[in-house]
Amino acid sequence: MTLLQLFITSMLTENIILTKFLGICPFIGTSKRETSALGMGVSVTIVMVLSSIITYLIYNYVLIPTNTTYLRTLLFILVISSMVQMSEVIIKNHFPKLNQLLGLYLPLIATNCAILGTTLLNVNNDYTFIQMLVFTLGSGLGFTLIIYIFSTIRERMEFARIPKCFRGAPIALITASIMALVFSRYFG
Repeated sequence: MTLLQLFITSMLTENIILTKFLGICPFIGTSKRETSALGMGVSVTIVMVLSSIITYLIYNYVLIPTNTTYLRTLLFILVISSMVQMSEVIIKNHFPKLNQLLGLYLPLIATNCAILGTTLLNVNNDYTFIQMLVFTLGSGLGFTLIIYIFSTIRERMEFARIPKCFRGAPIALITASIMALVFSRYFG
């Protein structure tokens, strides 16, 4: 697979949210408004890329040579948590409006399984450093794209006549499943 194919695949056809169901909590929680969805997507992408670079280096240059690969999940979670703390401080200090929009969901990036899932997929797929960067960037941008599209749909659904039993999470999940079908059919 070429780098371009890997990028397109990770971004669209094997989108981390729509095909692997990773990152559903921020997907549903922060996608009510376009600005919060975009802020969450960008934050997740930055943390995902930085965490993937660091975990790749730790895995390949520390864990494999010392035959301690069984520690990867623990170390990956520590790296991700550290990246989230750094991004939280930066957002609080430099982007207070975004911090207010994201609210509780900003610290929850640390528990976002999309980030951990991406770092583990990089290792499991045995990507080279460049492939890892392309895959991670595609996954992060795909996360951002999907959460943003979903937020625009949810904003429009506020004015739609939806039966009472489908309002809120039910219609959100139905919409997400339709998006998954569309992306797998037309981009796959």
